[in-house]
Amino acid sequence: MRRRPPQPGTPLNQKQEELAQRESQLRGEMEKLERMIAEAPRVAEETTRRQREELLARASEGRSRLDVSIALQDTRWGNDGRKVGRRKSLRKERREGRIIFLVLVIALGLAVIWLLSHLHF
Repeated sequence: MRRRPPQPGTPLNQKQEELAQRESQLRGEMEKLERMIAEAPRVAEETTRRQREELLARASEGRSRLDVSIALQDTRWGNDGRKVGRRKSLRKERREGRIIFLVLVIALGLAVIWLLSHLHF
C-alpha cells in the first residue's frame, strides 16, 4: 500500500514551515550579533586610538591657549563679525523715547478733542 504525500495545504504543515523560516531568521540574527560581540573590543580600541591621535594632533599644532585668532566669537551680543563702533548712550535713547511718547500723547489728545467736537452728545 502506497502512502499519500501529506497535503501541502494543511494548517499544521503551514505552521511548521513558518516556524522553520522564523528559526532560520533567528539563527542568522544570532550569528550576526555574535560577530558584532566578537568585533566589539577591536572597534572600541580603534575608536580610542583615533581619538587619541586627533587629540595629539590638535595639541601639537603649536598654538598658544591665549591665541585670540582661534577664539570663538560671542554672538549673544549681536556681533556678526562686523566691527561695532561705540554704542549710543542710554541717556540719548531715553530722551528720544520721551519725545516720541509726548508726541503720541499730544496726537491722541487732539484726536479725542476732534471726536468730541464732531460727535455732539
